[in-house]
Amino acid sequence: MNFANLTTEKRNAASANIDKVSTLEMVKIINAEDKKVAAAVEKVLPQIALAVDLIAEKISNGGRLFYIGAGTSGRLGVLDASECPPTFGVNSEMVQGIIAGGNYALTNAVEGAEDDKNLAVENLQEKNFSAADILVGIAASGRTPYVLSGVEYAKKIGAATIGVSCVENSVLAKIVDIEITPVTGAEIITGSTRMKAGTATKMILNMLTTGAMIKLGKVYGNLMVDVHATNEKLRDRAKRIVIAATGCDENTAVETLKKFDGRAKLAIDFIRAKD
Repeated sequence: MNFANLTTEKRNAASANIDKVSTLEMVKIINAEDKKVAAAVEKVLPQIALAVDLIAEKISNGGRLFYIGAGTSGRLGVLDASECPPTFGVNSEMVQGIIAGGNYALTNAVEGAEDDKNLAVENLQEKNFSAADILVGIAASGRTPYVLSGVEYAKKIGAATIGVSCVENSVLAKIVDIEITPVTGAEIITGSTRMKAGTATKMILNMLTTGAMIKLGKVYGNLMVDVHATNEKLRDRAKRIVIAATGCDENTAVETLKKFDGRAKLAIDFIRAKD
């Protein structure tokens, strides 16, 4: 592999002198490059939509969604997975993130783990990953051995696969069922894919789980009706959701939520059934 040929490893002419400009000019350069990320993601919306439909189908049939990645890519997968239970009221098994190097790698660099092919298979087997599940491999470069090995294992056992990378014609894109490849270009700091590539990845993962959960009935209109009201802010949000969905007064919303242990969807169903 000639890493210098990877789009994500090329030098960015726009930031060639970023160490010599004023602080304001520095952040303007970064912001100008960041503006290109949404446009790159927009070009792959058809592929994202296909992935959302596939994920929703697998989950509705009892399967689980797994993200697998190393470094920044792995952390983004774990982050997205961890947000699903409080946002959509699902159990922590439904969406899971696997990162090379395990939990330690969430806050520490474990760079060598991304080259360990056997580790990916072991990690998936530890989760009892099966043909009923779906695997999303995340690798900005599209060639991370850990991720490729995980995807190859998933395919071998008959599971569906999706690949998210930011390099055109990547190895990852060629082996998955659905490829999502927003080409974000050279980074502001050469090779620092936590920046534009990471931003694009975060946007895509947001859409994958949010879109799937919408299709699975976890959202009413644009209301987070399955939110877990576990703190003051979320209890207030649940109250406002019930009011918005039913048109009831505040007292009715509060009392009904108490009746159903803060579960907004049940409260909404109860109030609507009475009307």
